[in-house]
Amino acid sequence: AMADPVLERQFKGHKGAVTSVSFSPNVRQIATGSADSTVMVWHVKPQMRAFRFVGHTGPVYAVAFSPSGNMLASGSRDQSVRLWIPSVEGESTVFKAHVGSVRSVSFTHDGRFLVTGSDDKSVKLWDVGRRRFVQSLCGHLNWVRAAQPSPDGRMVVSGADDKTVRLWDVQSRSCIQTFFEHSSGVNSVQFHPDGTCIASGGADGTINIWDVRMKKLLQHYEVHRDAVNAVAFHPLGGFLLSASNDNMLKVLDLREGRLFFTLHGHAAAANAAAFSPSGSHFVSGGADQQVLLWRTNFDADLEDAHQVHADPAAAARPIHAPPAAPAQQAGPHAPTAADTRTAAPQSQHRSADTGIDVYPRRDVANMADNNFSIHSVGPAIYATAGRHQEEAPLDSDAPAVETHPLEIHDIPKPMARTFERIVSQLEVLTQTVSLMERRLQLLEDRVTREPEA
Repeated sequence: AMADPVLERQFKGHKGAVTSVSFSPNVRQIATGSADSTVMVWHVKPQMRAFRFVGHTGPVYAVAFSPSGNMLASGSRDQSVRLWIPSVEGESTVFKAHVGSVRSVSFTHDGRFLVTGSDDKSVKLWDVGRRRFVQSLCGHLNWVRAAQPSPDGRMVVSGADDKTVRLWDVQSRSCIQTFFEHSSGVNSVQFHPDGTCIASGGADGTINIWDVRMKKLLQHYEVHRDAVNAVAFHPLGGFLLSASNDNMLKVLDLREGRLFFTLHGHAAAANAAAFSPSGSHFVSGGADQQVLLWRTNFDADLEDAHQVHADPAAAARPIHAPPAAPAQQAGPHAPTAADTRTAAPQSQHRSADTGIDVYPRRDVANMADNNFSIHSVGPAIYATAGRHQEEAPLDSDAPAVETHPLEIHDIPKPMARTFERIVSQLEVLTQTVSLMERRLQLLEDRVTREPEA
């Protein structure tokens, strides 16, 4: 039976806002970074004491466990990256990674490389075993807030204060796609577990889901009242978790294109959120200095979906979302389902070409009672045993998704022309600066490789 998420544990020990969270692969440890300049490793077993790692000289903005769990990376405002051994000794290797604050650290799935994003506007790749710089990805025009490699390691997605989400090809070091739909800085990006799409959360309070292959917007959500600081896919791909400055965590059902749960646990901004590798738990960190461990519970529905698609006879039957669970009144930190609504059953047909179940596009669902809206632009994403559903034909009256350039309304023509000239000159200046940055990066690459030669 479907159940609400449950708050299992609260960890207290940081003396500043918690900025980032990461599960160890065996789910026995949780790493957190904080504005108090420390990294802490918490043990899920209550009887074990937490480790506090001291070494950074500025706020820690990012932490990430390696896939093996025997290493922990952290990035800080002190412009360095540290690789820690997550034991009581807390030994670490430190290297000057960037010429700006390091906002993001993320390991490739094989653990060989580390991807970092920084206020110096670059994304960098590092060889973990050799502790050496490999390459830079340059093109963002403002601080890079987030960067993550694809599951196969061939691509990197990044989000920045220049309002763009960029997709990079690692081998060619080139930007292969830029998404412009956010109206403010992009704080968080993450690849879907099957690598076919990416999620982004922005300072504009919106969440977008992009199709990597079609290179277009699939879904757009407006469920938060303030900036979205983190987005995280459930490992099975059917749900997305988000954390926001509105103090709330939200769970989105991507198959139905709707808000599923709203969790009230933090007394201040929720800065970070992540699922455990199995999806059985998730963790959140906030400006209230708290780390909260939650039991997922609702992901049993995904297991049901997998079973249905494993059974050919059952595949012809549409899968409907369960009714929304009633709000809990257990206490101030109890999760609530106050902002959920049961979606109308979806019709379903089967593609004669591929034999894949195809779900038609959902109409816009308005959360009028909460002043929230969910715009499902394009087909809902349906997680089925590691494959992405084929795109269904869009309705003819479906709202188009467009990226608009600078718009000038009700401004005298001479002033408008002046603005346009200023904008064009700024673009030229931006291109010149970008070119200079790339030349400097080439020089940096050459200098870095000379010792190896």
